[in-house]
Amino acid sequence: QVQLVESGGGLVQAGGSLRLSCAASGRTFSSFVMGWFRQAPGKERDFVAAINRSGGNTDHAVSVKGRFTISKDNAKNTVYLQMNSVKPEDSAVYYCAARGRPGGWPSRTGSLFDYWGQGTQVTVSS
Repeated sequence: QVQLVESGGGLVQAGGSLRLSCAASGRTFSSFVMGWFRQAPGKERDFVAAINRSGGNTDHAVSVKGRFTISKDNAKNTVYLQMNSVKPEDSAVYYCAARGRPGGWPSRTGSLFDYWGQGTQVTVSS
């Protein structure tokens, strides 16, 4: 069983920066592919970014590439999403996800992940 807890959301002006954190517990953090997804009202959950077990490979959605960066600190059992140059369309609830099975890289589909956090709200003002 894996528990994921997101933090760091809030209100930020367009063009600003924000860093989200996801603390994992219950299993060895480095054993799982991790990802970030987001969901706006009335929209389906969208892929944002993913990082593999070692952290050596990352994948970012085209909508955030060059602005957002996923990273991880295995010693702290934490994955991060650094959000720079944010836009109003980035406003959403951001969810951390972990895959509990082998494979799944690249992982851009929510169904490939087995564990989810509670979400943290990000609101970008114009």
